Amino acid sequence: MIHWFKKVAALSVVALVAACGGGDDAHPINIVETAQSDARFSILVEAVVAADLASTLSGPGPFTVLAPTNDAFAALLTELGLTKQQLLADKALLTSVLTYHVLAGKVNKADVPVGKAIKTLQGGIFKIDAVGAALRVTDGRNRTATIIVTDLATSNGVIHAIDKVLLPANKNVVQTAAELSDFSILVEAVTAADLAGTLSGTGPFTVFAPTNAAFAALLTELGLSKSALLADKALLTKVLTYHVLGAQVLKAEVPIGTPIKTLQGDTFTVSAALAIADQRGRSATIVGTDVLTSNGVIHVLDKVILPSP
Repeated sequence: MIHWFKKVAALSVVALVAACGGGDDAHPINIVETAQSDARFSILVEAVVAADLASTLSGPGPFTVLAPTNDAFAALLTELGLTKQQLLADKALLTSVLTYHVLAGKVNKADVPVGKAIKTLQGGIFKIDAVGAALRVTDGRNRTATIIVTDLATSNGVIHAIDKVLLPANKNVVQTAAELSDFSILVEAVTAADLAGTLSGTGPFTVFAPTNAAFAALLTELGLSKSALLADKALLTKVLTYHVLGAQVLKAEVPIGTPIKTLQGDTFTVSAALAIADQRGRSATIVGTDVLTSNGVIHVLDKVILPSP
């Protein structure tokens, strides 16, 4: 009799827990509901609603959302010279920016592919680097944000809070190089070789970009003036396309010690110290990495590399 009573009592407790929504079957709220419940994300929620993305982000997913805080949106408005009302009224801009913060799939902090290209729902990429104990995001315009809260669990994915709104790339390889004063000779050379159209195309490309000092050293090495080099279209084309890969390869993805084929057709190798050995036994060093563009990435070289004669 006592045994029977204990069994009935136990079943009653289980039934009560189930009726109250407890136990392992309980699920957290979805991404949109989670953001709505957190005062830090009120502007983000307004933006998601204005862009008609609430139903998408309430769907099954799973999604990963890098969620800018209200302070991050306030800083963006200042940066862009817009009011909140103007931003919320620009549906095309909102949609592009917001979907750039969303990944297809659930990516917790422990699963972040550090240093590698991360593709967004918008179509563009950003990368995340570990800087000490922090995670730093570099967007398509080479602006940086810090992930300040990680792994906010939801029923259809995960949210990470960031302190700056990310922006997708709006300049291609050629446009990006043209804005950087240390690549002025490279841009002249690309133009002289009629490669600007190609390198402004869809790509993606990886460009190992020699600095002006690197070109000056090459002129001395070859015994040429800049005007003579720019006039030799065949040589320019051969040399420049030797600096280009027909794929987007960030620093973390560079194959070390393995021949890397270029658009020109010859290969070079990269060491763990980021030294490039070219086809003539010469060496250059990658002194800057992962300048993101809309159609690829730029790495900076301290020396012009040369294909086989």
